[in-house]
Amino acid sequence: MSTIGIDLGGTKTEIIALDDHGVEVLRRRAATPRQYSGTLQLIEDMVAEADRIIGRKASVGVGIPGTISPLTGQVKNANSTWLIGHALDRDLSARLHRPLAVMNDANCFALSEATDGAGAGCKVVFGVILGTGVGGGIVIDGRILEGAQRIAGEWGHNPLPWPLAEERNESVCYCGQRGCIEMFLSGPSLERDHHIRSGENRRTREIVSDAGDQHPGAIATLERYVQRLARSLAGVVNILDPDVIVLGGGLSNLPELAPRTEAALGQYLFTDQAITPVRQNRHGDASGVRGAAWLGASAISDQASTFNSS
Repeated sequence: MSTIGIDLGGTKTEIIALDDHGVEVLRRRAATPRQYSGTLQLIEDMVAEADRIIGRKASVGVGIPGTISPLTGQVKNANSTWLIGHALDRDLSARLHRPLAVMNDANCFALSEATDGAGAGCKVVFGVILGTGVGGGIVIDGRILEGAQRIAGEWGHNPLPWPLAEERNESVCYCGQRGCIEMFLSGPSLERDHHIRSGENRRTREIVSDAGDQHPGAIATLERYVQRLARSLAGVVNILDPDVIVLGGGLSNLPELAPRTEAALGQYLFTDQAITPVRQNRHGDASGVRGAAWLGASAISDQASTFNSS
């Protein structure tokens, strides 16, 4: 059974169609309209094209940079602000003439890597997004753990654990709190940290290049990043104790980030022997949209099971 996934981002929207074996049969990208009705129309047009190629109406899952509030049924916590306050799942279902599933994009990433990615075969997978923001998703026995308020996995808005003296006066996060992990581990935060310590205005790729050329300031910046990531993930492991942590987002491509973080993690864990593997994702920038497709397929399966048991 083919399934369709949509990754609805602030600047681009991507669609993928997968066959029964997870093989791509379609993948397209388009610029995201920065208003609600245009976003709905874009998704409707993209799904119609996919249906034509597949030859029938397929299941649909959508990953968004936010979540659907269980209280209001409307989008909340989205940096694509034109989505906030709208019942996106109901509006899309009506346009596409089928049930569908909408979920946070970090959850979709985690589901993708747990299904056939770096976390395949693991019981508990914690998927990490390190990019413009810092997010995460939890998959247990192949199912996303959303939480009562649908904020499970939002580790980026916990405080940085075991802060050093120079880390205690961090500026206010957009969420209104101080010292959030996101203020240390996002892409803009890495660049800001490098500027504060070295006086240089460098982009992440330039910092990485400088570190490769053995510039001490760049090497120190990346080492601070690894140690902060290890401390932050230790807080997750001490509570969740996942079988694997999978890194995603643009910063997951920092050189040797996964093995370096895994090596540093143990010193912060409440255990005699650290065994939590930290892995780079398998599907790259396609992981989120693949997870959305698996989400759509599982939602249809759940609905069928409910119908057959009633």
